[in-house]
Amino acid sequence: MTLASEYAIVGGGVAGISTAIALAGLKKDFLVFEQAPVLKGIGAGFGLAANAMQAFEYLGLRQEVEEIGFYTDTYEVLDHKGRALIAPDAQSLSARYNQKNLTVHRADLHRYLQEKLPPESIQLGKRLRRFERAGDGIALHFEDGTMYRCRYLIVADGVNSIARQQLVPGSKPRYSGYTCWRATITNGAIGLQRGSETWGPDGRFGMTPLVDDRIYWYACVNASPNSNVYRNYSVQDLLRNFGGYHHPIPEILSSTKDEDLIWNDIIDIKPLSRFAYDNILLIGDAAHATTPNMGQGACQALEDVAVLTDEMKRTSLVEQAFKNFERRRLKRTKYITDTSWRIGRAAQYTHPLVIGIRNSLLRIMPAAWAQGTLKKLLEVDFMAISASK
Repeated sequence: MTLASEYAIVGGGVAGISTAIALAGLKKDFLVFEQAPVLKGIGAGFGLAANAMQAFEYLGLRQEVEEIGFYTDTYEVLDHKGRALIAPDAQSLSARYNQKNLTVHRADLHRYLQEKLPPESIQLGKRLRRFERAGDGIALHFEDGTMYRCRYLIVADGVNSIARQQLVPGSKPRYSGYTCWRATITNGAIGLQRGSETWGPDGRFGMTPLVDDRIYWYACVNASPNSNVYRNYSVQDLLRNFGGYHHPIPEILSSTKDEDLIWNDIIDIKPLSRFAYDNILLIGDAAHATTPNMGQGACQALEDVAVLTDEMKRTSLVEQAFKNFERRRLKRTKYITDTSWRIGRAAQYTHPLVIGIRNSLLRIMPAAWAQGTLKKLLEVDFMAISASK
């Protein structure tokens, strides 16, 4: 069959673009297909924990990425009055990798990664409709009526992946039970220096500084899915909800404009039993979308890229590399998805008695237990996980 490229990457997010950079480094022929007409980072900020920076180190990108991120040595969980519930020592936990924990604006990271690729390697306005196997390759059919052929398909088109749902019809996104607003604003007079997340009776509120004197914040409340009420929420509505929370939450909201708000329900996918399907591989959120409660969505996508690159260096048999990738990634990503789901449930409690018990237990819990989840996540060297496990 005539090939448009040896590798096709569906999805131009962090996972897809990082994979393209890795393939370019391996001297592979590839094209990226992105449904958006303009490639840019949507959303606001996210964390790049030490494991993500280790992945960037493996890909040769760490030093430059550090220049666009804000170094965060701690990220406390507080109650709505500002009293500490959990204060993990992320600085000591990350010492194993000798990497920094950073917070970065999605658009900044996306812009940086995109500049590593030639413009002609990215096809924009290509929303996948379906794929079909054709001989020893794959035909990709897009909504604009075009069709491209490839030998290997890497699916990185996110939690709502069309290709994944064609491969695994039962893998539709599942709703977490809470919805979320996000925004990026100027730090200015607020003077925020440290990141934190507040768990209160009216929902959760997180905030962290970014470079260039900016703040990224998010707010989550329990809701029915796709709520028309919350869809139309304004900053004033959020102020009424979170106005009784500790400083500087009201000040942050007061400094936000309605047009800055980004709203969406929080979803993930139930852990899959497979990522590799012969010459097709699922990565990133298309493979293991997780709720953001551990700050590991982008981090796990970057781990994926590093592990896939490692496997493709070990063998010229691409389908074997895909299978080995699956064996190395299934257990770890399932742990993160399941744990993040449980954390989200606990963080979104609204009953006063349940909140009181939860907060009391968290305050008396030994520090080693409180940071046990982070410890298990960061102390495991994901690059050392064998394909035989």
